[in-house]
This record gives sequence, structure tokens and C-alpha cells, in this order.
Amino acid sequence: MAQLSPDSFAFGGRLRRLDDALDDLTIRLAGLGETETVPVMQAIGRVLAHEVRSSFAIPNFDNSAVDGYAVRFADLAASGETRLPVSLRIPAGMIGVPPLPPGTAGRIFTGAMMPAGADTVFMQEDVCTEGETVLLPHGLKLGSNRRFAGEDFAKGAAIVSAGTRLKPQHLAGLAAAGRSVVTVRRRLRVAIFSTGNEIREPAPEAPEPGCQYDANRAMLAGLLAARGMEIIDLGILPDDPGIMARALKDAAKANDAILTSGGVSTGEEDHVKAAIEAAGRLDFWRLAIKPGRPIAMGTLEGTPFLGMPGNPAAVFVTFLRFVGPVLDMLAGAKPLRPAPIPVPSGFDYRKKADRREYLRVSLAAEAGARMMAHRFPKDGAALISSLIAADALAELGEDITEIKAGETISVLPLACLLS
Repeated sequence: MAQLSPDSFAFGGRLRRLDDALDDLTIRLAGLGETETVPVMQAIGRVLAHEVRSSFAIPNFDNSAVDGYAVRFADLAASGETRLPVSLRIPAGMIGVPPLPPGTAGRIFTGAMMPAGADTVFMQEDVCTEGETVLLPHGLKLGSNRRFAGEDFAKGAAIVSAGTRLKPQHLAGLAAAGRSVVTVRRRLRVAIFSTGNEIREPAPEAPEPGCQYDANRAMLAGLLAARGMEIIDLGILPDDPGIMARALKDAAKANDAILTSGGVSTGEEDHVKAAIEAAGRLDFWRLAIKPGRPIAMGTLEGTPFLGMPGNPAAVFVTFLRFVGPVLDMLAGAKPLRPAPIPVPSGFDYRKKADRREYLRVSLAAEAGARMMAHRFPKDGAALISSLIAADALAELGEDITEIKAGETISVLPLACLLS
């Protein structure tokens, strides 16, 4: 189980700014301690447990960056072309490459070891050959097209740091460093519930009037899978505090974290808050963000609980900007906190102060090839269509109250948030 300090969520009931909450949790939360060893080829999405350093330089020998001819720069004429006899042929993978005799060139291929004495490589398309000689043009700089030993990673250099969620490029670095297996954190085991008497399991026909099919669990499963977490689907909980409390308490015994959607506001039929307080402890449940202000946090049997709003767009936003980073911390991973990029706004908008808002926007190139953010034409945290149409989230900070079309705003591309 992921461990929590006694006051991990003891933030009180006031509205809390997003960055403050995440900064506090970064200090207070302790991640999983259990590790396992897996093949590098199967480590995609896993969290690296320990820093990996290279035990040798990468590459560990000087080599050619192109197919061409290796020469001693000192043998080149100060002006005009240089004609040299070809004395060596050096394919990639050749062991025991002999030194390059002075006054000669060596035919060399991409990745092949540079012969001792050679320091510069001409690309084959830039030269002319005549029999056993090569005609080299003037003007190439010393060291051109030569890759040096340790150019990628020096011996002892860090390849990947602890807490990194491994992506394909990280696997390339690990393999280049000779690692066939790697130590990673155990997958975080996350239980997911939806709540509400009106929620139904999806079926081919339209739901009965007053009810709707559960979209949130499918979305949460996808969001968790993208983070390499183990998903325990525990279905839909009815609006019954007693049933909720028992189900949540049982889930806490076998999982590392519990997520729910719906039932965390202040309505008479929003029972999650009461159920958590009956079965565990709830200390923090409101963030100064829109959509998604009611986010319940607490513990059950020592297991972290996070309760999200019921509307799909609110679930999506709160997961990407808060719940996902919290789960990353519990998994022992560095939380994703991407920097927004500046883009001109294609719309006017007004908002309240002291609240961070996330608008679903699409990005399109306008005249002059500049990118502009366009807001989805309909409002509403329940609109799944707005999520499907969006390329990014426009992030409007707490101090912003109004933006005008053409002004620069900050956007977070979904490709970054979902990676």
C-alpha cells in the first residue's frame, strides 16, 4: 500500500489553489516502496525505481556519422581540391580497424569505427572517385561528420532518473547502456467506482428516461492505463451512504487508491462525503478550479481516496490537472506538471477572480501560419463532445478576470497532458 503521513490531506475546508495543493502533496505523500525487475522490452509506462547510469561511454568509440571517406585534416590542401588514394575500407562492425596511413583516405560507412589518425569524414555524395583515388572538395571543417566517444552519454552519466515513467525514448537509452532488465515500482492498484442511482451500465438501447449510461469509468480506465496503473473496476454504487461506506471500506483493504466520480457536491443526494466520513477520514474536498471544484480527498483504512465530480468534462479536467499527478506521487513517479504554451485567443471570455478555469479549445493555424485557440461553442461540464473536439485546455489563472480575442493565453496541449 502507498503510505500517507497522518496529516497528508489535512488542509481544511476552504477553497485551495491548485498549485498550492500539489506542492503540499509533493512534500507529504510517500509513494510505493515495492519494486520488481522486468525486461526493458516490457517496461513501457512503468516507474523507474532507481537512477540508471551508464557504466561506459555511449558511443564507446569514435565513429562516422555518414557513408563517405575518412581523412586526416592535415592532409587536405589549403585551397582547391585534394586527391588522395584510398587505402582502407571500414564497414560498420569491423573490429581491429588499422590506423589510417598518412596521405590517404579510408572508405568508411555510417557507424563504423574511425581509424586512428583520421579526424574528418567527407560525405560520399560530396566527392568524386577515380579508380583507387578520391577527389575531395575544399571547405570542409575539421571534425565534420565524426561522432566522438561519449558524445551521447559520458561514462557514469545518468541515463534515466528515478521516478521517471518510462517512455520509448527512455527504453532506447537503457538498452544503449546495456540494460536488458530494469527495476521498477510495482504498479499502483487503483479501484474505480461511479456513483448515483441514475447511472447505468452501457447497453445497445437508449437508457430509460431520467437515467444515463456510465461514461466516467471507461474514461478513467483509459486515463489510468495511460499511466501504467492497474485498474480494478468495481462498478456503480447507489446513493445509499451505508452501502457506499461498506463498499469503499472493502475496496480500501485490497487497493492502493480509490477513485469515485459523482456524489461529492453538497446536494441532499450527494452521499460520498458522508460515506467517507463514516468509514474513514475526509479532510480536504474543494479546489479553486473550474470545472471540478468539489474534489473529495481523504483516507480509508490508510488508503488514499479521491472523489471527483460527476460530469465527464469535470472528471477529465480534474484528473489531468490534479488526480493524475496525485496518483503519480503515490506510484513513486514524478508528477506531470507541463508548462503551458502561449497562443492567441480566438474568443472573448470573462471569469471570476481567485479561481483557475480550464476551457476546452481546439488549435488551428490562421492567416500567417500562426496558431490560434478556439473555444468549444457550447458550455457545460457534461459535454463529452467538447472533450472529443478539443486539442488543448486553455488555462486561465486565478488573477485573470477577462480575456479578449487576439490576446495571448496559456494552453496545455492534450498530447502533453495525456502522454
